[in-house]
Amino acid sequence: MRVQSLTVAAASAALLAPTTAHAFPPQPAEWREPPVRAADLLAKVRDCAPVSRGRYRSDSGAPADIPVCGTRGAVFWKADMDIDCDGRPGPRCNRRTDPYFSDSTAYVQSDGRPLSAERLPFIVVPAPSRIWDYREYGVGGGSVVAVVHRDRVQYAVVGDTGPRNIIGEASYGTAKGLGIRADPHGGGTPSGVTYIVFKNVRVSRIEDQAAAVATGERLARRLVGSPAE
Repeated sequence: MRVQSLTVAAASAALLAPTTAHAFPPQPAEWREPPVRAADLLAKVRDCAPVSRGRYRSDSGAPADIPVCGTRGAVFWKADMDIDCDGRPGPRCNRRTDPYFSDSTAYVQSDGRPLSAERLPFIVVPAPSRIWDYREYGVGGGSVVAVVHRDRVQYAVVGDTGPRNIIGEASYGTAKGLGIRADPHGGGTPSGVTYIVFKNVRVSRIEDQAAAVATGERLARRLVGSPAE
């Protein structure tokens, strides 16, 4: 019992004895570049050098006054945004919510299923025509896009095709990310949306939104830092 008492006393003394503080250098926080601002992207596409042979309408019956413009690394246009709900049906995109609903998209996921307009930010490009053929500019399914509205930037992919003479449409997911009313029946916005499609760059899996965002940020930063064209 004497030994146990001494052991306990020694342990108690050790606990009460002052300890030497070990100073550890602060760990540096991981530095990340700030996101590219909408204003900086818009400044780079302020002027239009048309690459389309003609101009598009924003809606059926509207004047044909929207050209597709080009820079060294991208094509772009400034238009409205209509809401595309086509693809895999869900609670917000289906035949009940959208009178023009189609359960297919021009481009599909890596597993062969149609895209989900509710979940995936993607845009619609006009079907190839004599006005403009997007394929001639290194654009296709999975091409990375920066969509700008006011002070927001939403990175997306090319995911569907639309009428040959109309431009300005994006998925439910794209609109939601930009703070635009995403309702396929009466949603969208009549103007003020800029679509910047980067040439010759696609994500390997069209449904990989994280890859589109990472690639879009890198390409946007390159565009903003490039000399004026």
